Amino acid sequence: MIAQLFNRPIEADRSPYESRNMFFKQLLAKEASLSYFFGCATFGMSIALDVVAGDEAWFVEEARKADVKITHVVDTHVHADHYSGGRKLAEIMGSSYCLHESNAGKVGFDFEPLCDGQTLNLGNVQVEVLHTPGHTSDSLCLLVTDLRRGKSPWFLLTGDTVFVGAVGRPDLAGMEQEMAAVLYDSLHSRLLGLPNDIEIYPGHQAGSSCGVGLSGKPSSTLGFEKRWNPVLNLVREDFVSEMTRNIPPRLPDMDRIIAANIAA
Repeated sequence: MIAQLFNRPIEADRSPYESRNMFFKQLLAKEASLSYFFGCATFGMSIALDVVAGDEAWFVEEARKADVKITHVVDTHVHADHYSGGRKLAEIMGSSYCLHESNAGKVGFDFEPLCDGQTLNLGNVQVEVLHTPGHTSDSLCLLVTDLRRGKSPWFLLTGDTVFVGAVGRPDLAGMEQEMAAVLYDSLHSRLLGLPNDIEIYPGHQAGSSCGVGLSGKPSSTLGFEKRWNPVLNLVREDFVSEMTRNIPPRLPDMDRIIAANIAA
């Protein structure tokens, strides 16, 4: 009996893909960006989220190790702080490159439009698209459910809408007051009513210029952010005032990055 116990495989030494359940990986990229690769190993389907240019090979290798197809490459918005590798990865893998539908006519290439309330089916993993404008007009979050775990959502990929300890800057479109108010509405109508135990995984951590006061911690829970994130408990007027009072400087190459990310 003792020999049998010692000969059993140790779970910690196993690949995260061996169980054929849901898998989830977070990648710390340039400019304090956080990218994600997750999906259903059983059905061989996955999503690559917010891929930074230069990291495409990492996703290709992870898909190979997991023996899955990357069905969707998603950017949570048109990025202003880094060059996106999303289109290149989608081309390499033969995947759909996805943005929120509001980008139709604004970008110089074809993409698969995502709309609010849409569900992406990855076998046992279900992904609901939530349109959460404010940081940008096209910002979206992904609410993820693992059906093998249960029917309730498990975690939320928040892009640049909510960070750990902060929220996204509202000034990129040059309409700080208006977009700060839109961001407040997105937070309170779409996200803060979700269960407190939902895990959140943001698009950046400390060191990013996409918000003020970001934590170095790369994940949190919605309940923790409701209690400790300093701007989430402000009333609408105070939220708009705070978000427009303390805006970080624009990166000198921000306009050039946006232009590249929307170009044909």
